[in-house]
Amino acid sequence: MEVYFDNSATTRCYDSVKDIVIRTMTEDFGNPSAMHLKGVEAEKYVKDSAAQLARILKVQEKEILFTSGGTESDNLALIGGAMANKRSGNHIITTAVEHPAVSQPVMFLQEQGFEVTYLPVDSRGVVKLDALEAVLRPDTILVSVMFVNNEVGAVMPVEEISRRIREKSPKALFHVDAIQAFGKYRIYPKKMGIDLLSVSSHKIHGPKGVGFLYISEKAKIQPQILGGGQQSGMRSGTDNVPGIAGLGVAAEEIYRNLDANVEKMYCLKEHIAKGLAKIPDIRMNGMDLREGAPQILSISVMGVRSEVLLHSLEERGIFISAGSACSSHKRKPSSTLAAMGMPKDQIESTVRLSFSEENTVEEADYFLQVMEEIVPMLRRYSRR
Repeated sequence: MEVYFDNSATTRCYDSVKDIVIRTMTEDFGNPSAMHLKGVEAEKYVKDSAAQLARILKVQEKEILFTSGGTESDNLALIGGAMANKRSGNHIITTAVEHPAVSQPVMFLQEQGFEVTYLPVDSRGVVKLDALEAVLRPDTILVSVMFVNNEVGAVMPVEEISRRIREKSPKALFHVDAIQAFGKYRIYPKKMGIDLLSVSSHKIHGPKGVGFLYISEKAKIQPQILGGGQQSGMRSGTDNVPGIAGLGVAAEEIYRNLDANVEKMYCLKEHIAKGLAKIPDIRMNGMDLREGAPQILSISVMGVRSEVLLHSLEERGIFISAGSACSSHKRKPSSTLAAMGMPKDQIESTVRLSFSEENTVEEADYFLQVMEEIVPMLRRYSRR
């Protein structure tokens, strides 16, 4: 039996997505910038996808900018936002638990002379609002906070963060990395006070190599890719029509069944947590099961290094993660878990299970059966 519990790293494409990707690669393959019929056909896929995403977010189609994925969306929001607004101030705020796609561009901006404040989190991984309140200033130009933490599934109080920004730093852009939240929550940027929102396709059963950035029509952003002037000059380069079309179809499908999908993932998460509670010295990390994101369960199997557990499960056809899949193959101690105050031995024993609506109770039971068999054995081995 093969069990894939690493859906926060990537997901299987829906069949409907595969079909439209093949069609736009082999039949309707025109360049959307071309003025002939083939180009017009291709451009329609791009416009349709923008319309689908705009409907889901309740925003305007012109506020959807297609990118190569979450990392580019984050980079454009942060670097483009900071550079376009540096005359208004020099201060940027983010958190201690951001994905490298945010933390690395922020470090780059720091090297360019911007002042950066990193907000602490509590033991669940949730940002401390009083810390935000204390550091917001009139010269704060950008605040970037993830919606759902990719390692432990902590859900940030996005609307409350936005309210406090508006009160104390009304000129600041509010960027939200929603890469683990889109397709799991109903997100309405205008209602929630979000200026910039990053989304990645392959986390929601869409193709890899495509995503989008919602840019409020009021937000000033400096383009980072220059050339042919596509997408109103905001991101030059030929549109990735197969990816964009697949993203639109994936988003439409996942939101059509959102409530049922979310409930199924929560039930699976609870079922696994209940089964793991029978194995001694396994700790659940982050928020309570129903408070955290439905798709992420972070556990620490004390006495067993995460890489050892990961490969032992892999031998039995079970695929999980020992952290973020996006930070390269070289494992470094998790800055997120350290920021939560987790001791070193627990960090080294932490793994992430991440689900999709395609996972089953049968897969969960097989995982639990294997865990009951291998954990005592791995602990005996590690003591030698």
